[in-house]
Amino acid sequence: MSKTNRCDETFQQHLLPAVYGIEMCVALAGNVFALWLLVTKERRNWHTGVVFSCNLIISDILYALTLPLLIVYYSNGKDWKFGSFTCKMERYLFTCNLYVSIFFIMCISINRYLAIVHPFFTRQSVRPKHAKMASAVVWVAVAIISAPVLKFAGVRDKNNTVSECTTFANIDKEDKFIFSLVITIIGCMMPFVVTLASYVGVIWVVLKNANITTLEKKKVALIVSLVCVLYLISFVPYHILKILNYYQKGTAKINRNCFLYNAYQVSRGLACLNMCLHPILYMAVFDSIRTACCRKNSEESFNMKTKECDP
Repeated sequence: MSKTNRCDETFQQHLLPAVYGIEMCVALAGNVFALWLLVTKERRNWHTGVVFSCNLIISDILYALTLPLLIVYYSNGKDWKFGSFTCKMERYLFTCNLYVSIFFIMCISINRYLAIVHPFFTRQSVRPKHAKMASAVVWVAVAIISAPVLKFAGVRDKNNTVSECTTFANIDKEDKFIFSLVITIIGCMMPFVVTLASYVGVIWVVLKNANITTLEKKKVALIVSLVCVLYLISFVPYHILKILNYYQKGTAKINRNCFLYNAYQVSRGLACLNMCLHPILYMAVFDSIRTACCRKNSEESFNMKTKECDP
């Protein structure tokens, strides 16, 4: 490979450790708090939405716990010191977290669609056990579509002193593009179509039905807005830029587009942003989170009014 085909990795090594550090702290704080509420406050209210959210929480916590290794890796000039097996597991957990998130957001969207568009069917036929079975199917499906990463990922010597941990250490450049394209279609685009269709149906019913309560409309607005943000900021840019980057890497011989490479690095940081935003999604599912937030806002309002009345 000629030197003109390489891009400066300094931007990546400065950006990702800082972004991952912030995301790790925010994700752990938000998801551990949500898990605590789930165990202590929601244990008697395990409806289908809570079941799907619980699985999402577990996935986010597992991935957040792998970020310290990446922070050390990129801070250390992309020199992997933790062995080949750890490298494979880190890359595998990243892939699983991403697609588990997408699939469970799809499940939450379908669940909301059924609850609003077909409420009688949902009350009579949909039970938490069905959500648990669907969750098991999601985990197995994601484990299967992500399994090739365990084979492809590994450590390779970048030079005599630096070992690089990469998702595609044991695969040809052309095959990187093909695999990325296939997993994007299966793991991102198909769930996106289902999610979009679900919310089109939900919005249509909400706009037409005057009997739906204001609280329910706020829940729908919160979920729809958050899912749109997740796809537009976190999921879609990452997949598009990843495919373009691997295509360019496999075909370009000289004059590689380094702007595209740097944009892909930004999208890698944004891909992990989803686990920071999920606790907002849980507000529409967990009654205890809304209660805590409302209580806090009420106390702050009361304190402000009290201070205003003080002589």
